[in-house]
Amino acid sequence: MEEIIETLTELNIISVPVRILLALLVGGCIGMERGYHGRAAGLRTHILVCVGACIAAMTGIYEVGVLGFTADPLRVGAQVISGIGFLGVGTIIVRNRSQVTGLTTAAGLWATGSIGLAIGIGFYIAAIMAFLVVFLTITLFIHLEKKSKKTETNYCYVELFDSAKTKEFCVIAKQYAEKIDIVPAKSGIANHIGLEFKFKTPEDYESLLLVSGENEDVVVALPVQY
Repeated sequence: MEEIIETLTELNIISVPVRILLALLVGGCIGMERGYHGRAAGLRTHILVCVGACIAAMTGIYEVGVLGFTADPLRVGAQVISGIGFLGVGTIIVRNRSQVTGLTTAAGLWATGSIGLAIGIGFYIAAIMAFLVVFLTITLFIHLEKKSKKTETNYCYVELFDSAKTKEFCVIAKQYAEKIDIVPAKSGIANHIGLEFKFKTPEDYESLLLVSGENEDVVVALPVQY
């Protein structure tokens, strides 16, 4: 057992693929959850961030331990955190100067990159424990967060086949929606347009879902989770 632990801790032909595969697994699990909720940074983004951070950490160790460079082995990995910060900014959306979304995804990307660094240097226990905490936070704690809010607001996302139909659909939706925001289409298909609606009452929310289901221009209508 001690030999296995020692082999996985050192940088060698066995530990390198193990670390990369573990980074792929961790990034994939977190990314699947984000992708399931329609976030811009989903499965592939989180995998690339985690695996990239892992490789960066291993590269720093390789430079010092194998090539004999006189440098800080974590210097390369340290730059990953700054890089992920810029990537996370792209997932944050501010609507009407008051509603901010995407913060959880941005924080998740940062945490995923940090876990990737831990895997890259062979700090497996911390990486696995951090992964469990992050995954539980984004999957289970959302229910506690919703219960802690004093007011309950209903949101709905609608995607239209043709952006030219936006004005026509919004005229209908204004009967039920308190606020309408135009957002990027989650499908990523050209000419599709995404709309997010905020409602005062659950009845208005249900009414718009019903209207959306009967409209042939609507690709999808589903509730939004923050």
